[in-house]
Amino acid sequence: MITGAQVRAARALLGIDQRRLAELSGLSLPTVQRMEASDGVVRSNVDSLMKLIGALESAGIELIGENAASAGGGRGVRLRGPPSG
Repeated sequence: MITGAQVRAARALLGIDQRRLAELSGLSLPTVQRMEASDGVVRSNVDSLMKLIGALESAGIELIGENAASAGGGRGVRLRGPPSG
């Protein structure tokens, strides 16, 4: 699963705009815009999600899931949940 916030953060790390991400993933610009605007997990068809994730991973992005450890030693982004207690 990927969230709209992860897509925006990944794009920011790569220094690309939405149009370039659309080109890299083979998706339309409105599709990328809709995915980024998602509140929480991106809702889309499996093919579009796989294209988007594949493009980000090919560009060097490692997507880190909730409570998952990072496999590499490179830079990354993680949004912590609210403090418990």
